[in-house]
Amino acid sequence: MLAGSPGAGQSPPRPDTGMLRNDLYAPELDAICRAGNRLSRGCQAIRDREIVDASAAPWRAIGRVNFASTQLRSHCTGTLVSARIVLTAAHCLYNFPRKAWLPPESLRFVAGYQRGAGVAVSGVERFVLDPVQDTASRDFSGGPAQDWALLILKDPIGRNTGYLTVDSPETHGGGDGSYLLAGYAGLRPHVLSTNRDCGPPQEHAGQKVHLQKCPAMAGDSGAPILTEENGRMRVVGVLSSVAATETGVVSIAIPVAGFADALSAAMNE
Repeated sequence: MLAGSPGAGQSPPRPDTGMLRNDLYAPELDAICRAGNRLSRGCQAIRDREIVDASAAPWRAIGRVNFASTQLRSHCTGTLVSARIVLTAAHCLYNFPRKAWLPPESLRFVAGYQRGAGVAVSGVERFVLDPVQDTASRDFSGGPAQDWALLILKDPIGRNTGYLTVDSPETHGGGDGSYLLAGYAGLRPHVLSTNRDCGPPQEHAGQKVHLQKCPAMAGDSGAPILTEENGRMRVVGVLSSVAATETGVVSIAIPVAGFADALSAAMNE
């Protein structure tokens, strides 16, 4: 879910009238920490994440997906997976209060962002979504398994910043056995922070998503789930949301298989 607030002196936008379909998916990232609740145990888990140098490799391939209008500023996390393609979450591109998809020209990707500056910046030419989504509709459809998006950038900034390989754990094994998340959490929106104790991904029966225990909140949406193999980082999934269960809070991510065909097609264009 996006982290953001109405612009200075502006009132929150009023929702458009009309009904959404019953299959609306509204991702939730408040289960572990609300940005305004500084005392919760979940917020402490966010603050305990390690801050990394976003200007250094390989972290500079990760950045903020920024949206700004006269009434709202918000951000998610995205990852360069080629010179011009950024992997993020689909719900980052949807304005839930207004029930409308964001125009690509209103988005900016800032690679290697930290403390107000980035390594490289590009506008967005267009985006690719799961076929269940229809940008001509006012609905956000599907479920967590369809909550992925590919941003096609105007500029091939990945040639200079570098980009991360996308691969499933099954292809080369699970790396060194550790899985981590790297994102711009709402409590620390100007630095890239990581958690290296997500645990191995567990398949959710029938849902085509992976469940882990990555501490995440608003702003982390679209963050990569990463693993290392022979010192090389690779992307094995993309964060959608978190959920409270009987055994605790779990993070929900879309595995590579969920968007592999679309990514291959976009890379071959």
